[in-house]
Amino acid sequence: MVTLDSIALAIVSGIANGMLLFLAAVGLTLIFGVLDVLNFAHGSLYMLGAYFTYFLVSDGGLLASLPGSFWLALVVAPLLVALVGVVMERFIIRPVYDQDHEFQLLLTFGLVLVIDNGARILWGTDFRSVSPPGLIDFQINLLGSGYPFYNVFLIIVGALAALTMWLVFERTRVGKIVRASSQDRGMANALGVNVPLVFTGTFLLGSLLAGLGGALAAPYQSIQPTMGESIIIESFIIVVIGGLGSFGGAFAGALLIGVVNSLAFLYLPSLQPVIPFLLVAVVLLTRPAGLFGKEVAA
Repeated sequence: MVTLDSIALAIVSGIANGMLLFLAAVGLTLIFGVLDVLNFAHGSLYMLGAYFTYFLVSDGGLLASLPGSFWLALVVAPLLVALVGVVMERFIIRPVYDQDHEFQLLLTFGLVLVIDNGARILWGTDFRSVSPPGLIDFQINLLGSGYPFYNVFLIIVGALAALTMWLVFERTRVGKIVRASSQDRGMANALGVNVPLVFTGTFLLGSLLAGLGGALAAPYQSIQPTMGESIIIESFIIVVIGGLGSFGGAFAGALLIGVVNSLAFLYLPSLQPVIPFLLVAVVLLTRPAGLFGKEVAA
């Protein structure tokens, strides 16, 4: 039976899931907004973040014997993913910066096949999981029901990440340099900006955010090689709904998809897989540039 309490719980769960989607989608929209590259392999970086976390904190892992191993993994795993991202950008993706998006998608789709099948070879196809750290592994009373505090933790981390991103790109000199490089590469280069370095740093940050999302997802969902495929589809949906290159759009789109998916799974499970695509269709028909995207004059 549908009650206000059950709807509220579904919304809170949707917000928690939306924050994970945001961490993946904001990296994708950041890379597109600055580098003008559609990175289909972004979901695979998210998957690597989850696997790296598992193998850092699982029995026999590099950090398993250390106190606070999960918190250390939340730092180490995203950094490892960022390193993978830098190698990808420097040696594979940089040569196609000026190519059509079709070539970029084909190239990065090839990277998806390499990374995902590499994960299968290295770690197998068994489902794996990570337990939340004891500090936040408890339930709170929410509307008369027990609710995992880890989900609340995800909401807090996602909100802090969004605020930090906004402050960095809107209120710092680094943000101004990045925005200038994305708007006019030639002018930024003429003014002494090392544009290739800015692009590498941007790709590093986008990869770091994907890795952080994957690390946070490790105690939240099962870890398996195809988890990147579902997250990249949802991330593209979020980016299209919010508007390509828009941070605010990525945040709003992630919350929208997270909450809608949660409510649909609870009350319309048979329609849940298609509802996000219906939302994309509605947005594209009414606002082709996305909710927060800027219309481009013909």
